[in-house]
Order: sequence, then C-alpha cells, then structure tokens
Amino acid sequence: MRRDLTWVIALAAALWGTSALLREPLARGLDAPTIVFAEHLVLLLFVSPWLVGAVRAWAASPARVRAAAVIIGAGSSALATTLFTAAFAFGDPVTPQILQKLQPLVAMVLAAVVLGERLRPVFAVFAVPALAGAWLLSFADPLDVRIGDLQAAALALGAAVLWAGGTVLGRLVDGHIGPRHTLVLRFAFGLPAAAVIVAVTGSDWTMPASDVPTLVMLALIPGLLALTLYYVGLRRTAASRATLAELMFPVTAAVVGVTLLDATLTPSRWLGMAVVVASVTALAWHESRGRRPAVQTPEAPQQVDAVGRVAG
Repeated sequence: MRRDLTWVIALAAALWGTSALLREPLARGLDAPTIVFAEHLVLLLFVSPWLVGAVRAWAASPARVRAAAVIIGAGSSALATTLFTAAFAFGDPVTPQILQKLQPLVAMVLAAVVLGERLRPVFAVFAVPALAGAWLLSFADPLDVRIGDLQAAALALGAAVLWAGGTVLGRLVDGHIGPRHTLVLRFAFGLPAAAVIVAVTGSDWTMPASDVPTLVMLALIPGLLALTLYYVGLRRTAASRATLAELMFPVTAAVVGVTLLDATLTPSRWLGMAVVVASVTALAWHESRGRRPAVQTPEAPQQVDAVGRVAG
C-alpha cells in the first residue's frame, strides 16, 4: 500500500503561509513589478533544464492549449503575483494571503463559464458566507471602509481571480502536455510578461544586492519548493485529508503576521478569517464526500482543487 502523504500537503501549505515574511519586507522598499520580474527570472533559471522539452510540447499542442498556456504565464503568474505583491504595500501582511482562500469559489464560477460545468444551488450555501467573511476580513471596521484597505482587498482579490483562472485553464493544458511542462511554461511566459509590466509601469529593472538573498528564498521556498511538495503529496493524499492539511496555510499566515510582522487584526477580521476558512474548507469537503457535488461537470462530478495557487 502506498504511504499517505497528508503531512507533505501540510508542510507545503505552511511554506505558503510564510510568504509574507519574505514578500512584505521587499514590497516596502521595491516596486511590485520589480520583485515579480526578478522572482520569475530566478524560477525560470531553476526550471531551465526542462524548458526545451516544454516548449516543444507546447508547439505541438492545439491552438487553444497554446493560448491557455500563454494566458496562465502572463495573467495567472506575472500579473496576479504583481497584484498580490502590491497588496502588501497597502494593507496588513495577513489579509492578502487569507483572501486567496476564495480561489476555489472563483474557480468554480469560471469553470461553469469556460468548461461548461454546472453550479448547483447548494453552491450558494458555501459561497455567501465565504463572501461575507471576506468582507469582514478585508476591513478593520467593516462599516467604515478606508481607501487603503479597499485598495489592498481589491489587489488581493484580483490576484485570486487570476490564479483561479489559471487553475481552470491549467486543467486544459495539463491534459495535453502534463503538469511539469505546464509549470515550466508558466514561468517561461510569465517572465516576458513581467518584463512588460516593469516597462509599462516605469519600475526599476534592478534591486539592491542586499535584497537578492531574500528574493531567491521567496522564489524557491514558498514558491517552487512548496509547489513541488504539494503536487507530490497530492498524489498520495485523499482530497478530504488534503483540504484539512491546507488549513496550515491560513494558520501559518496569521501566526507569522501577528508574531513576526507586527500585524494587528481586529476581532471582526479574526471572525472573517474563520468564516472564510471554514466555508471554503466545508465546500472542498462537500465536493469530495457529498453525493451531489456543488459543481457538476458535463461528463461526471469533478472536484475543484482546494487551493489552486502558484507563487510566482
């Protein structure tokens, strides 16, 4: 019997939760496009041994698969990570990360539009509380919305939408060229897109040498290493257990933010975080265990990934 790897999923989720520890200090002194461009450069260098094979597989794919791979790299990787990084300059280091837990909800809606999947009425039972929790989490005083909090929430939610889109399109690309090639192409197309964002925004192309070690750790630890662990663990972990293991992401993000980054969350934000995590976790559990899932594919019930996130 194959050994269960739930603990590997939990470790990957915990690594994602440490992202703010590295990204937030960089965001205080550097433009978000600068950080994301350098991050993609590091990631592409590390996956370069598989680049030629990935490009060949991409070139031999149908046109819609090639287009989807480009969109994943440019939108779900470069632009999404830029928005996510910029969110740290406006808000606390916890909120942008927890708002990413809304990705499964967005992915389900996009799957209904793009892939022809059907949302059942029970979807609202999980979506409505999650959206209410996101509102509570996004603003220190949910009845007195401040511009800074609104900007941070909008940027983080924009990243969540783009990452969710990458999850949906990733199903299409993975089915033709496999997950490894998809990941390599994500960075390959993400790098030139990140360069365009730097040029358009007038951001710096370089960063101080003192920031390079932090940037490399950001790209490799909560980025490439966490992703590798996640996909290895997912092969030997039941979806229901993986969903619970992924709770290490918001827990770690909150602990790191409050203890190491001096973040202060109001009671309403703590409540919002609990509601978001509980709603999305219950949705993922329902999809893996329920007889009538909230999302029905044209052929058969299909579970939506409980995270759908990729750093960088």
